[in-house]
Amino acid sequence: MFSLRPDNRRPFTSLSEREILSLAVAAEEEDGRIYSEFATRLAETFPGSAALFEGMAAEEDEHRRRLLDLYVERFGTHLVPIRREHVRGFMARKPLWLMKSLTIEAVRQQVWEMEEGAYRFYMEAAKQVTDAGIRKLLGDLAAQERQHADAADRIDADMLGAAGRNLEKDASHRQFVLTYVQPGLAGLMDGSVSTLAPVFAAAFATGDTHQTFLVGLAAAIGAGISMGFTEAASDDGKLTGRGSPIKRGLAAGIMTAVGGLGHALPYLIADFTVATTVAIIVVLVELWAIAFIQNRYMQTPFWRAVLQVVLGGSLVFAAGILIGNA
Repeated sequence: MFSLRPDNRRPFTSLSEREILSLAVAAEEEDGRIYSEFATRLAETFPGSAALFEGMAAEEDEHRRRLLDLYVERFGTHLVPIRREHVRGFMARKPLWLMKSLTIEAVRQQVWEMEEGAYRFYMEAAKQVTDAGIRKLLGDLAAQERQHADAADRIDADMLGAAGRNLEKDASHRQFVLTYVQPGLAGLMDGSVSTLAPVFAAAFATGDTHQTFLVGLAAAIGAGISMGFTEAASDDGKLTGRGSPIKRGLAAGIMTAVGGLGHALPYLIADFTVATTVAIIVVLVELWAIAFIQNRYMQTPFWRAVLQVVLGGSLVFAAGILIGNA
C-alpha cells in the first residue's frame, strides 16, 4: 500500500566519494559477519559449504581492509556513519541467520542475492566517482564480486553433486524469484488478507451479494494499483539486481488484485449463503497457496507458513465479520 511517511533515504547518485567508500566499508563488514554466521550454522551438516563461507568471510574482510586503507589515505580516519538502510535502492538483508532452522536452499538464494547486489553496487559506484584510484579499486572489487556469483553453484555441488545441481536453481531461476516471486508473493498476501475485512464486513452488514461484490472489486483493484506503484517506486533494480521495476510492479499489482478478487467473485452468486460459503472456501485455498509458495520459493517451513498466514487471515476475517454484524 502507499505510505504517507516521507522517504528520508538518500538517492545513491547524491553520495560523495567519501560517503560511497564509507558505505562500502559498512557493507563489507555486514556481509562478512553474515558469511561467518552461515559457516558456523552449517559446519556440522554441510562442512564443505561451511568452509566455502569461511573463505568468503575472509575475502570480505580483505575487501574491507583495502577500502579502509584507501579511505584513510584520501579522507582521514573518520568514517561517515552511513549504511545500506540510509540509501534509496538497497534491499534489506533478510535475517536468515536468526532462523532456528537454516536450510541450504535459503542460504543459497541469499548468497546469490548478496553477491549480485555487491557486484551491481561496485559497478554503479565506479561510474559515479572521478578519483582514478577509487574508481580502480571499486572496479577491481566489482570483478571479484562477480567471481563470487558462482558460490551458490558451488554450494549446489557440495550438497547435490553435478547431476543434482543441473536440476536445482540456477542463476535465471534466482532472478525469477527476485523479480517475480518475491513481489508477487507480497502482493498475493496483501490482496488476500487485507481485503478480507472489507469484503466480509460488507457481506454481513448488507446481506446483499451484489453490493458485497462491488466492495470486493473496488478493494481488490484499488489495492492492486496501490501495491503495484509502491513496488515499482521502491527500487529501480540498479543496485539490488531485482530486475525491472515495471515487471516487479506488475507482478505485485496483479497478484494483489488476484488475491482480493478471489473471495469477491463468489458474490456474483445471487444466493447469499452459497456465495459466502464459496468465498470462505476460496479464502482457505488462498491461504494454502500463500503457504505453499512461501515453502517452495522462500524456504519457509510449510506448517510454520500455514500457521502465520492462517492466524493472520483468521484475525482479519474475524474483524470483518464482527464489524459487519455491529
